[in-house]
Amino acid sequence: MMTLPDQKPHTDTQAYVLTKSDIDNTTETKHVHQFNEQAIRHTVSLSDIVGLTKCGLHLVRVEAGDETTTHHYHEESDEFIYMLSGELSLRYGDEQYQLRTGDFVGFPAHGAPHSMRNDSDTDATYLMGGSRPPIDITLYPEIKRKMYNIHDKKEYVDLEDLGEV
Repeated sequence: MMTLPDQKPHTDTQAYVLTKSDIDNTTETKHVHQFNEQAIRHTVSLSDIVGLTKCGLHLVRVEAGDETTTHHYHEESDEFIYMLSGELSLRYGDEQYQLRTGDFVGFPAHGAPHSMRNDSDTDATYLMGGSRPPIDITLYPEIKRKMYNIHDKKEYVDLEDLGEV
């Protein structure tokens, strides 16, 4: 294996392997969206555990009645979800979809705004993944706000303060 002078090969492969048992025994992190207290996700960040920095992959559980986020889209990040169990109502642009186990949805950068809600009476779980560019802008059209994520530091501004309303 050829490496650049300042790089060393990663030889401790065990650090990059998560068994089902490892994942099952990892405590979920509860995330409440900063702009929507009804958006509550219980997450295991698989990519963070194994040290991935260029892409994110998260195992997400959404309880009955909860939302996943505030309606939004990213200017630089591609995102996707793959449904593992349960059902979610997806609002994607002006369309509504009912997602079930095995369904996949891609959210390309500069795509239509999207958000989901668990309208069922049981939990829903999905894999959520995407790119992690060093700089991204998230637009929340309904609350007229932009959030800037620059090297993992987040700041937001209301569109009226930018003269964009």
